[in-house]
Amino acid sequence: MFVSLLPLGVAASEHSGAKRYKVSACDWMMLKRQKLGAVTRASEIGADGLVVDMGPLGNRVRFESKLGDRQFVRNFLHTADSLHIGISSVAMSGFYAQSFLKRANYVSLIRQCLDACQTLQTNVAFLPLGGCGNTWQAQGADHDSLVARLHVAGEMARKAGVVIGIRTALSAEANLQLLKEVKSKGIKIFYSFQDAVDNHRDICHELTLLGRKNIVQILATNTDGVNLIDDKAIDMLKVRRTLDAMKWKGWLVLERSRDAQRVRDVVYNFKRNACYLHTVFK
Repeated sequence: MFVSLLPLGVAASEHSGAKRYKVSACDWMMLKRQKLGAVTRASEIGADGLVVDMGPLGNRVRFESKLGDRQFVRNFLHTADSLHIGISSVAMSGFYAQSFLKRANYVSLIRQCLDACQTLQTNVAFLPLGGCGNTWQAQGADHDSLVARLHVAGEMARKAGVVIGIRTALSAEANLQLLKEVKSKGIKIFYSFQDAVDNHRDICHELTLLGRKNIVQILATNTDGVNLIDDKAIDMLKVRRTLDAMKWKGWLVLERSRDAQRVRDVVYNFKRNACYLHTVFK
């Protein structure tokens, strides 16, 4: 584990100021995974911050990550600081495809991510559970195994001063039940608008039901098709009013919502989405 590369008490995630709502973007979706160019790209699109991915996983024993390179991290944080880009979280996007439920070395992978969080001076990790399939969602051995693993990961995170935000695609009610079973303050929900829309659920109802304390960050995009400003499936003004009423504050993360006609135009898509979120959540 590395010592802090920033002045004591200063976190990179705080560099973008004291805004109630801040906009971040996923480095891997901007085709800049663990590259210095991710920071300049975040600045170019008008984001306040960046989600830094741990790197590919596949059949590897560990994430293929540059975040263990002290000089790389020093340069990365210096660039982020100079451009006032915060590090909102560290993502384990490899678990979109790999099963967190099946990896025998999940503890070492969580440790690698927590070390990266401390190195990058951020206190949130993102863990998607998409690679686990659906069998765990019903009561049974897979469910019990996932709950046990999340408890272990959560306690590791809590001791490291980090919260792991999980993306499950479950309803708000089911997510609350899962958190109750996991029994760790180190696990919260990384809420996804896309999951709600895909499953025909009301975003604002779910946000209210989950509550301020259970939502660590929000993936504030939908599936690809249109940019957020043109998306009739999400009433963003209503979302803003709902989050205001909840007194929630934090990072709104851009992942998708790319225009299907210009899906490869990274700057166009992310800049339009960032601008729209800034307009609604100013």
